[in-house]
Amino acid sequence: MIQVKDNTSKFNDDQILISHGDGGAKTGELIKNLIFNFLGNSILEKMEDSAVLKINSDKIAFTTDSFVVKPIFFSGGDIGKLSICGTLNDISCSGAKPLYLSLSFIIEEGFQTKELAKILKSMKSVLDEVSVPVVTGDTKVVEKNNIDKIFINTSGVGAVPPGLEISPLNIKPKDKIIINGSIADHGISVLTSRENFGFKGIKSDCAPLSIMIEEVLKTGSGIHAIRDATRGGLASVLNEFSEISNYQFKIYEELIPVNKKVYAICEFLGLDPLYIANEGKMVLFVDPKDANQVLATLKNNRYGRNSVIIGEVENTRDSVVIMKTKIGTNRIIDRFYSEQLPRIC
Repeated sequence: MIQVKDNTSKFNDDQILISHGDGGAKTGELIKNLIFNFLGNSILEKMEDSAVLKINSDKIAFTTDSFVVKPIFFSGGDIGKLSICGTLNDISCSGAKPLYLSLSFIIEEGFQTKELAKILKSMKSVLDEVSVPVVTGDTKVVEKNNIDKIFINTSGVGAVPPGLEISPLNIKPKDKIIINGSIADHGISVLTSRENFGFKGIKSDCAPLSIMIEEVLKTGSGIHAIRDATRGGLASVLNEFSEISNYQFKIYEELIPVNKKVYAICEFLGLDPLYIANEGKMVLFVDPKDANQVLATLKNNRYGRNSVIIGEVENTRDSVVIMKTKIGTNRIIDRFYSEQLPRIC
């Protein structure tokens, strides 16, 4: 057991486990009880996907992420596309417009040049779509068998429009909860590519959502909070925001979009799509009077055509997420303790 700062914080695990990096409860323990104990500060401890920083009279969003997905190529994308989309989407969650990215590679000796070129090509395709340049970076090569082919780190900077404040602290009772399409596509795509189960027709939803979010924000609608539902899936976002806002959320199973093939695979493998990662889905908390306008704007973007309201914020001071099931019962959606599918991003 590690004890520092007069024993005010404790980390009970002697070794780092896979579950410490999957975005669930164990990740929270590592961050809050060990990393924050040495490096914590008022900005970092907000645990936002992007830090919003004030520089003179301007505000910028700054984010960083590392990608270790296995396999590096999967149906609907690859580690390169994933890294660019993931960083762009994290910046957009704060309401910022992405401006610049950094890119760093850690490459295993012997990695095929043609595979690196394929990764770079998919990165360029996304960057051209959103008109955001990579302006700095780094490359390291390590001895064979010291990493798994290639790891990528990306960081990004974006500008937050004056007067805009997107935060789970702004969530209010009666807010509508909106998602821009079907869940669990990415996690199931990676799983089927990794394990070669023979399932066909499942593609990752990996996509850059920054332009879609910018279009929504330009309408001036009452958007209070946004988060991309990556590791831990939809359930993780809802639990995190419920905890921060201290309001109870209610969602409806029959309204949550799930691809029929994805649902069938989840049933076959005993997985819950609510907890499976996405890489092209945003959850938005919107003032009820603006919900229809937000839906219409989302549906006009190709990444939001299947957007739907899946629930609302209740006027109950209780950090609980409740799902009304298809058979009419209420199910508490807990935080997940360990990711069902590790190394999906």
